[in-house]
Amino acid sequence: MTNHESIQLKNFSIGLPKIINYEKEKQMETGICKETVDEAMLTVDGFVGDGVADLKNHGGPDRAVCVYPFEHYAQWEKEFGTILPSSTFGENITVTHMLEADVCIGDIYQLGDAIIQVTQGRVPCSTINKRVGLPLLMKRMVETGFTGYLCRVLQEGKVRRDSKITLLEKHPKGISILFANEVYFKRPKDIEAMQSILSVEELAEEWKEYMTKRLTKLASI
Repeated sequence: MTNHESIQLKNFSIGLPKIINYEKEKQMETGICKETVDEAMLTVDGFVGDGVADLKNHGGPDRAVCVYPFEHYAQWEKEFGTILPSSTFGENITVTHMLEADVCIGDIYQLGDAIIQVTQGRVPCSTINKRVGLPLLMKRMVETGFTGYLCRVLQEGKVRRDSKITLLEKHPKGISILFANEVYFKRPKDIEAMQSILSVEELAEEWKEYMTKRLTKLASI
């Protein structure tokens, strides 16, 4: 089990969408390139000064904060033989000792003056590959379940670069992000697993709809 005392905020980044170049002569608008900041206000809609280009797949109250475990950087850098920029995955906060295997849907954390709650795993998109020029990175994130995760804001407040992040409450159901990711990406017919994930009321609305639809479809077969 994680030693919650040792959670460390390694990087704190926000940024508005901008045009980036990728491959040879292609361009796209994306909010993935975030800049390290000293402080920002966190509201229920996310950090002030932060934004996303693709509103259908990103953002919204259930996805106000994006978190990525710092430990995975070492693995990806070794696997792909490269050095990754900070906030590679477009995350707002990069943290130690908060791995997908240990963090559960519904867990509540204090982040600076704000309080956040984990809602779902991050569903990675190809923008990550384009940003770092690694065509297989997204595929590997899905295979490993090392996707990072998203949170809603229960209490607005200021977050600083040196803010502490501490666990306030573990969710009693104990459905880890790693387990939820595995079911979401690899076990589309596992009725029991989907039901156990849906039993967590704090699950993001989008995942609730997605899994409910899947279950309905399976029931009609």
